[in-house]
Amino acid sequence: QVQLVESGGGLVQAGGSLRLSCAASGSIFGINTMGWYRQDLGKQRELVATITTDGTANYADSVRGRFTVSRDYAKNTMTLQMSSLKPEDTSVYYCNAHVTDTLSFIQRSYWGQGTQVTVSS
Repeated sequence: QVQLVESGGGLVQAGGSLRLSCAASGSIFGINTMGWYRQDLGKQRELVATITTDGTANYADSVRGRFTVSRDYAKNTMTLQMSSLKPEDTSVYYCNAHVTDTLSFIQRSYWGQGTQVTVSS
């Protein structure tokens, strides 16, 4: 079993910063790409940023230059540093990881439970 747990969401004023963290635990053999997604009520989940095993990061156009994704490969964690936040960044943010577990050795996509980010104007 693999679990992803996000933390760090909250309420911030426009122009402020927040740092989200995601920790993967359980029967982990290896983690491939990790990423952050967000979803508003009634809308599809959208990509925010991803980061590969070699550290290559990819960002949505809407957050490029304001958000930075990073990983600690030894600790199986990922962070999203969000700066210059805008009200339109308000959403539930989800951590995603493509994990190979030690039981089946099959790579699967896992999701965290989500963390709310609210940016007030």
